[in-house]
Amino acid sequence: MSHAIELDDVHVSLGGSHVLQGVSFSVPTGGVTALLGRNGVGKTTTLRAVMGLAAHTGVVRVLGHDTRGLAVHRIARLGVGYVPEDRDVFAGLTVAENLRLAERVEAPAYDDAFALFPDLAARVRQRAGSLSGGQQQMLAIARVLLNRWPLLVVDEPSKGLAPKLVGEVAEALARVATTSTILLVEQNLAVVRRLAERMVVLDHGRVVHQGPVGDLDDPDLTRQLLGVAAAR
Repeated sequence: MSHAIELDDVHVSLGGSHVLQGVSFSVPTGGVTALLGRNGVGKTTTLRAVMGLAAHTGVVRVLGHDTRGLAVHRIARLGVGYVPEDRDVFAGLTVAENLRLAERVEAPAYDDAFALFPDLAARVRQRAGSLSGGQQQMLAIARVLLNRWPLLVVDEPSKGLAPKLVGEVAEALARVATTSTILLVEQNLAVVRRLAERMVVLDHGRVVHQGPVGDLDDPDLTRQLLGVAAAR
């Protein structure tokens, strides 16, 4: 089985705290792998290490490439789209300008992006800062879809969204997952169950469980790993 991402004994220290303490796991090529865990256990830091945004020791391979020594933009050019937790849209620019800045290929897939998020097509001249939180999330995802990257790294796409918008974003990601591999951090277990086939669970900076998302059917295991009951 080929792997889109491989982490081997990855350590990250931030502000004197040993956040990741020897994280090792692989993301198979194809479909969605969910990275789960309670708040503060190192999920976002793991994604940042994958993208080269967090200094680390250990080995990170992305799409078959050892990323040691690679700048963030060079990792992205391997074929990785990143949707950060805080969305990071350019508030003072229009939707169209945000998308134009994200173009990295000769023929950006605007038709695909607007088919997934028709609301954005109607707001191309609107400033991103005036969009709702859900619309900004759609814009953040649309920016990476323009380039048809083979790998997407997505951090909490449903955070702060109304239930209707959560469903729309989840449906869009499900369609994207038919052609791209996705590593997904997500607290909404209903979304995880809908999208992901596999899961990796972190606790205190270490991997404590790996397996199929169907493991969430065990309520005792889910409470032990995540402190919550599994959503259905």
